[in-house]
Amino acid sequence: MVDILAEDLSGKGIIMGGTELGVLYNITMDLKTGRLSDLLVTPSEAQTVEGLPFEADGDGHVKVPVRRVQRVEDYIQIEPV
Repeated sequence: MVDILAEDLSGKGIIMGGTELGVLYNITMDLKTGRLSDLLVTPSEAQTVEGLPFEADGDGHVKVPVRRVQRVEDYIQIEPV
């Protein structure tokens, strides 16, 4: 497993099925277990929070479950819903 620093992930594009959803804003973590929970994504201009298949937080970010991450390269690819 390759280690990736959180600071290197911030601002990376999020891609699902060839479509850019937005950019990574932050990552949430379960404080009891220490497991990462969700990617908080700022939707791109072409996307709306309502048009994406994920729950939104109160600040306009989309919550993408970390379990959907398939790979991290120049962008973060997530599994289609």
